[in-house]
Amino acid sequence: MSNYHIKHLEEYYQVYRKSVRNPEAFWEEIAEEHFVWRKRWDNVLSWDFKKPEIKWFEGAKLNITENCLDRHLPTRGDKTAIIFEPNDPKEEALHITYRELHERVCRMANVLLGHGVKKGDRVCIYLPMIPELSVALLACARIGAIHSVVFAGFSSHALATRINDSDCKIVITSDGSFRGSKSIDLKGIVDKALEGCPGVANVLVAKRTNAKIDMLKGRDKWLQPLLDEAYADCVAEIMDAEDPLFILYTSGSTGTPKGMVHTTAGYMVYSAYTFKNVFQYTENDVYWCTADIGWITGHSYIVYGPLANGATTLMFEGVPSYPDYGRFWDVVEKHKVNQFYTAPTAIRALAKENLDYVEKHDLSSLKVLGSVGEPINEEAWHWYNNNVGKKNSPIVDTWWQTETGGIMITPIPYVTPTTPTYATLPFIGIQPALMDENGQEIKGNQVDGRLCIKFPWPSISRTIWGNHDRYRDTYFSAYENMYFTGDGALRDAVGYYRITGRVDDVIIVSGHNLGTAPIEDSINEHPAVAESAIVGFPHDVKGNALYGYVILKETGESRDRENLRKEINQQITEHVGPIAKLDKIQFVSGLPKTRSGKIMRRILRKIASNDTSNLGDTSTLLNPEVVQEIMDNAL
Repeated sequence: MSNYHIKHLEEYYQVYRKSVRNPEAFWEEIAEEHFVWRKRWDNVLSWDFKKPEIKWFEGAKLNITENCLDRHLPTRGDKTAIIFEPNDPKEEALHITYRELHERVCRMANVLLGHGVKKGDRVCIYLPMIPELSVALLACARIGAIHSVVFAGFSSHALATRINDSDCKIVITSDGSFRGSKSIDLKGIVDKALEGCPGVANVLVAKRTNAKIDMLKGRDKWLQPLLDEAYADCVAEIMDAEDPLFILYTSGSTGTPKGMVHTTAGYMVYSAYTFKNVFQYTENDVYWCTADIGWITGHSYIVYGPLANGATTLMFEGVPSYPDYGRFWDVVEKHKVNQFYTAPTAIRALAKENLDYVEKHDLSSLKVLGSVGEPINEEAWHWYNNNVGKKNSPIVDTWWQTETGGIMITPIPYVTPTTPTYATLPFIGIQPALMDENGQEIKGNQVDGRLCIKFPWPSISRTIWGNHDRYRDTYFSAYENMYFTGDGALRDAVGYYRITGRVDDVIIVSGHNLGTAPIEDSINEHPAVAESAIVGFPHDVKGNALYGYVILKETGESRDRENLRKEINQQITEHVGPIAKLDKIQFVSGLPKTRSGKIMRRILRKIASNDTSNLGDTSTLLNPEVVQEIMDNAL
């Protein structure tokens, strides 16, 4: 057996050395021993970061759903694959076995085939966290369609942009969604989006809230009756290793969102291998990742990684504060959760509440705690460790991205000694490098720089849908023969990595990567606004919140400023989504700009963070006097 399950630090170093000395041989062994293939590969890896072009397991044939479902049926057919925990705790949880999940996926796949969906077609999925969401992903993969999941908190404008960018021919949605005490009209959002999406022929609608909705004749169909009629078996489409599996959009620092393309074989191998080791999953564990499947975390560590390992994975529809702030711990106790993976934002929000919410629950089943979405601050780390893990459950502070497909830098629980705020060591096969501003690698320890990766790993995204030049320019042009992550990092005396945050204009708010450009674009569309600039500032729950500097067309604008702030946030909600609303909006007469017209965001960030003791050299600015004015009126 290859080292599929790493259990000791010595073993980690041994396996790590092997994985970087001869990556091809290492990943070949993992792929050969732990997955089912229709045809073996002809070549393990070919790559060129200049083009960039990366191919893993070239020539191999497979279907990822046979690895996530079919192969488990003889031994795990009656084992629970998915536990669905609804928004309302009074509604009963649903346990779906591997056999039942296989049948549901086949039925959904046949419904899609019946609506003309073929291999390579794109399917947009805009659903709440209900079983149909997981089923829809797997059904697309079953027939070789490419799924594009859009988080069901995005606005109709953001949804339309994503549908059109990848030319989706069908949308799967629901009548609505429950979120805490609210229900949201998802179908209404889809209807509005589709006013500008001529390529969509059909909308399949799952029933969740039983709200009264409009159904457009000929286009819209209720999903359940179609599933009831569909055949319960579906032959899996045989895919090439490098066939696209899904597109997932991530915010860019400029312009339109980037549709990251992940392919079949490498993504499967890496998401499964990282899941097994980062969570130390063993056969009868119950694993829970609280993310939404609309993000990469949900793709890799709610659906594909766990199911490829034959795990029991929990899907939670609700929010941590409903019906009260004990909900997470209630779910952990109820389902005897062993691995719990959540975001620092959730931890910080829960840490502000009464400790009774945690202490009245039996959390003794927990073996591993995980953190994802942004670096976890020290205070939150200690609260999580002391009160949730009772100092018995190691915290894996995982660093990775939509683009990487799987976890890249992380402790391995019970293996890697942890240090608060540090993601610690690279995962097996990952070769990080810290680079200086002149493009030179910074060797040794106790250094900081820009985080790059020297060598491809199996789940690296292959391109940006429809725009390979942008893929090259964004990730491979800054440093020669390196993948540039866009993050800064430091490496301490023992070689542990700590991620220090974005070095571009992407701000992480509550774990969501928000590009400043789309938010600024939506503000600038307001008739009273001339120009705007967005920066992040520290927030004790969200990690970062958004601060907007806004120039009005008429400086003597007599309108009610408070109303104007509301209108601007409403505009952002409609164009981007409520997650991008600004916490603070300061009206200014100008923005600090260089002579070439570039906004000096560094200065704006310092003012927003109330850190004005050292603004650096402002003499090169076109309008240095504006800095003092902004400081005098800062919120």
